[in-house]
Amino acid sequence: MQETYAIIWFGLLGVLLIGYTILDGFDFGVGILHPLAKSDRDRRVLMNSIGPLWDGNEVWLVTFGGALFAAFPDAYATVFSAFYVPFMLLLVALIFRAVSLEFRSKMKFGRWRGIWDWGFFGSSLLAAFLLGAAGGRTMLGIRLDNAMRAEVGLMDWLHPIPLLVGAMTVALFAMHGAIFLLLKTDGELRETVRGWAKTAFACFAALYVVVTIIVVVMAPRATAIFDMHPAFWIVPALNLLAVANIPRALHNGSPHYAFFSSSCTIAALAFLFATAMFPNLVVSTTNPAWSITLFNGCSSEKTLKLMLIIACIGMPFVLAYTATVYWVFRGRVQLDEASY
Repeated sequence: MQETYAIIWFGLLGVLLIGYTILDGFDFGVGILHPLAKSDRDRRVLMNSIGPLWDGNEVWLVTFGGALFAAFPDAYATVFSAFYVPFMLLLVALIFRAVSLEFRSKMKFGRWRGIWDWGFFGSSLLAAFLLGAAGGRTMLGIRLDNAMRAEVGLMDWLHPIPLLVGAMTVALFAMHGAIFLLLKTDGELRETVRGWAKTAFACFAALYVVVTIIVVVMAPRATAIFDMHPAFWIVPALNLLAVANIPRALHNGSPHYAFFSSSCTIAALAFLFATAMFPNLVVSTTNPAWSITLFNGCSSEKTLKLMLIIACIGMPFVLAYTATVYWVFRGRVQLDEASY
């Protein structure tokens, strides 16, 4: 039963990761696009499009981290020690993004707002890049010894795959954010945002092709699962279909359909990452036998079972909260005295 619970928690972690990247992904995208807005009013509209949502979206990341710590403590300890500097930078970026959102409108001076505008942009860009780079580095594997101690140096991060996956994630989130803004803006700004979405899609599509080729050539282990289980080929096929539907939906003036396709693209990429890793959580490049898997790195059966009961009780509240917030703040952004 312990192995069964471990597989269930691997799947639940995947669901949490997908939820976070879809929901906070458009937050990062709005931040990345923020400097392109022409006027102070437009920049306020962009901030207010995610203002009621961004902190709730980060609940998914907190839940993911807590679940990883409790279900797979060895993997948690190894990954956080190996990626200590990038994760600290990610934490700083997330904090500074929140500060930028809250402090920007405290004063009306142009220089004051300009500082926080660039802070909002820089922290969103850095966070998106680091998330993608961490995923690329994890997929490649890291140097582990037989005591699960990790060693990751600067040159490990300068490998083409982490850098390219980080850049692709930035383009993906920028596209996702632009499509989200089509749902929240109107008038001249909405037409401007439509152009951003098309440009971001072109950048993402180009990087998507490059990353796919590089991963197949330089990390063949990532595609080994398709040889063992050919049925999984349906996922990249659906991913390509979702990607292809994005420009079609934008051309037809269907932002809701485009946002759905963009969300499916993110979900499919996360699923492909999970299948490339399974059953490993941390791949050892020094000796495959030293890799941390679902089964040698999980908590006890009793712990996993108790966590599952708690998750079954708590997750409906998270879903209900998320659905309520999005329902209450649906529609176009309207600025007032209480706006950012």
